[in-house]
Amino acid sequence: MISGGCGDIGHATALALQQAGCRVAIGDINLPSSRNDEFHYHEVDVSDEAAVIRWFDVVASHFGGPASIIVVNAAIVTLGDTLSLEAEKWRDIMEINLTGAWLTARTGARRMVAEAMPGRIVFVGSWAAHAPHVHLAAYCTAKAGLRMLAQSMALELADKGILVNEIAPGYVNAGLSAQLFRRDASLAERSRVRVPNKQLVSAQEVAHAIVYMCAPHHRNLTGSTMVLDGGLSLRHGQEIAD
Repeated sequence: MISGGCGDIGHATALALQQAGCRVAIGDINLPSSRNDEFHYHEVDVSDEAAVIRWFDVVASHFGGPASIIVVNAAIVTLGDTLSLEAEKWRDIMEINLTGAWLTARTGARRMVAEAMPGRIVFVGSWAAHAPHVHLAAYCTAKAGLRMLAQSMALELADKGILVNEIAPGYVNAGLSAQLFRRDASLAERSRVRVPNKQLVSAQEVAHAIVYMCAPHHRNLTGSTMVLDGGLSLRHGQEIAD
């Protein structure tokens, strides 16, 4: 099951997991495009607990049991510094990016525990969890909370065979970033040059990293963050303004 499954990273992850032999269900508040026709789709607002529970019920009924892999991907981004961002927008970011992530992961974990089945939960975080950005305070704060949530759940669920990890991409040429890059080619180039290895991250690269973390032979990989940023996080003390 993949929340935010209609976005670029969600769709790429759905394809990668399908290629790895998984049956895939995607949930999103947006309607699916034709590219998602091959996956089971259910409309869901991850900030609504009842809606999340309904999604898991529908998927379990369709596939004959609970999902063993949960990819917590749904998120939004709103630009705004700490002094000007409206309280309503702050709350929206926290409700979707953090509370919604908790509700999705918790609901999935509860189903696994009830069935005494092992599983994997992967949170799609961000390098912004440990690298403060101007104009992205709410997003950075939510992603930092997401990282601690992943670690806390990993500790709580380890003895139940449920492994919990986070993928933390840097500059991804997908979603909102890709839209900004298409509108402003110079921004894409400035971002690429800032990365030590001079490359942007693709949605497919994020997807393959998620599949890697879900591999059955990984029995001890839990509570970890895979930073996928081309070395961007290594630039200590250098402010990121974009």
